[in-house]
Amino acid sequence: MFLSSKSMMDSFQWRKWFLLLTFAVFRKLDPVEGLKCYCNIDSPSSCPNSTCETDGYCYASTNIEKGVQKYTYHCLDFKSLIPFEHPFSCSTTKNKNASVVIECCDTHMCNRELRLELQTKPPGGEILTPTSSKETSPPPSAWQVVPWIVGMMMVGVCVAISVWWKRSRNKHKRGSRPLFPVEESLCETRHQMMGTATIRDMIELTTSGSGSGLPLLVQRSIARQIQLVDIIGKGRFGEVWRGRWHGENVAVKIFSSREECSWFREAEIYQTVMLRHENILGFIAADNKDNGTWTQLWLITNYHENGSLFDFLTAHTIDSTTLIKMALSIATGLAHLHMDIVGTKGSVLAGKPAIAHRDLKSKNILVKTNLTCVIGDLGLAVRHNVASDSVDVPSTNRVGTKRYMAPEVLDETMDTRQFDPYKRSDVYSFGLVLWEMARRCGIPDDYQPPYYDCVPPDPALEDMRRVVCVEKRRPNVPNRWHSDPVLSAISKVMKECWYQNPAARLTALRIKKTLANIGSPDYIKQ
Repeated sequence: MFLSSKSMMDSFQWRKWFLLLTFAVFRKLDPVEGLKCYCNIDSPSSCPNSTCETDGYCYASTNIEKGVQKYTYHCLDFKSLIPFEHPFSCSTTKNKNASVVIECCDTHMCNRELRLELQTKPPGGEILTPTSSKETSPPPSAWQVVPWIVGMMMVGVCVAISVWWKRSRNKHKRGSRPLFPVEESLCETRHQMMGTATIRDMIELTTSGSGSGLPLLVQRSIARQIQLVDIIGKGRFGEVWRGRWHGENVAVKIFSSREECSWFREAEIYQTVMLRHENILGFIAADNKDNGTWTQLWLITNYHENGSLFDFLTAHTIDSTTLIKMALSIATGLAHLHMDIVGTKGSVLAGKPAIAHRDLKSKNILVKTNLTCVIGDLGLAVRHNVASDSVDVPSTNRVGTKRYMAPEVLDETMDTRQFDPYKRSDVYSFGLVLWEMARRCGIPDDYQPPYYDCVPPDPALEDMRRVVCVEKRRPNVPNRWHSDPVLSAISKVMKECWYQNPAARLTALRIKKTLANIGSPDYIKQ
C-alpha cells in the first residue's frame, strides 16, 4: 500500500509541512494592499465615487453588448488570480479575438487611461493586434520578480535539507531506517510522489481532507497528463468526457469558448476553503489548454459511472431504503453548502462562506457506486460575504433551469441583495428532486420531470410563471403514497420545501435531520 510503513507516514508529514511552508511563503508575496482603481460598475457599495480598492490588479475590458462596445473598469482581488503568476482573468484568449479585450495593471488608477479596442479583421483576413492607450507593456513589478528569487531560495533549501539528511544518516545505527532514502532529496521525493500516488492521496496530503483542492501547479500537471476516452454528456456549457489519469477515471468538463466566465466561476467556487465534502462533487483541477486554434477550458472532477440522478432514475427503480439514502445524502451536501464555517482568527485556513447552488436539479446531482449522491455544477453558485453582509453574484449571463425555479425567482420578487432568499430557493428545488425520486419508489411510475403534466417539455418562463406563481400548482402526490410510511413522510417533507412563502420552507439542516429520523430503524418499524 502507498502509506503502509511508518517511515512513509513520517515522510508524508515532512512533505506536508514543506508544502504548507511553501504556501505560507508565497502568501506573503501578495501585492501591496490598498491599490486604488477606476471603477464604472453600477454598484454604489462596490464603486463609491467611481473608485475601488484592491490587493490585486486594476482591470479594464472592452466587449460587444447588444451591438455596442462596452468599456468596463473595476478591481480584481488577489484571491481571484488563478494562477497568480499569469491570471486567466487578465488574459485575452485566442477565441476571443473579436469579442473581448482584457488588460490588467498594478499602479494607482492606471486602468482609467486604458481605452482598449477590439481586434478586427482587415480585408486580408489577418487579425490585427488589440491596441490600448499604453503602447508598450509596463516593466514587471517587484512582486512578480520576487517569487522567482524565493523559488530559487526554496530549491537551495531543498538541496541543503537533502545534504543534511544524507550526513545525518551516517550517525544512525546499522539497520535503522532513515526518514528519506539516501538517494532521494526532499524535492525528488515530492516529484516521485506525483507518479505513484492516487489523486485522493495527493489531496489528503496537501489539504488534510478539508482544504480547497490541489496546488495550482499540481492541477496543471494533472491536466496535461489526462487522456480523453469517450464523451459522456453534453450541455449548454460544452461537453463532459471520461478521461484517464494514471489508470484512474476522471470526468473532464470542457467548456465552450463563450462560457469562459462560467468556467472561471465554477473553478473559483470549487476551490473555496473547506468546501470539500463527501456529498459535493470532488474537484481535482482546472486548466486552459491552447491547441493552436482555440483555447479549451477544462474542469476536472471525480468520475461517477452511474451518471446523473436524472439518468439513474430514468433507467432504474429504487426501494424505500435507497430513496432515504439518496435523499439524505443530497440534503447533507446542500446543508454543507449552505453552512457558514467560521475560521479561527489568525489561522492559516480561513473559514468557509455560506454558498447557495441556484441550479439544483436531478441532472446536476451524480450517483456514486454506493448509491449515495453528490451535488455538482457550481457554475451559478453565490457566496455570502459575512463581513459586509453582501452576496457575491457571478458575472455570467446564465440563469437557472426554469422548470426548477422557485416562485419568487419566476416572478422576480426575490430580494437578491440578501443571502437567505437564495438558500430558500435551493430548498424549493430540492423538494422537486425529492418528488422525482419518490415517483420511482415502491410501485413505481414512469420517470417524469416536475410539472410534466402542466407545461411543455421545454417550458418558457411565462409557462412556469403561470403554473407556479399564478395558479400556485405543485407536482401531484399520488394517493398510494399515503399508505406507505416512508413515502408518506417523504411527501410531507417535499410539501414543506415548496411552500409559496419562502420563509415558511424548511432549512437544509432541518431537512437533513428529518430524513435521518425517517431512515432510523425505529421509524421504519412503525
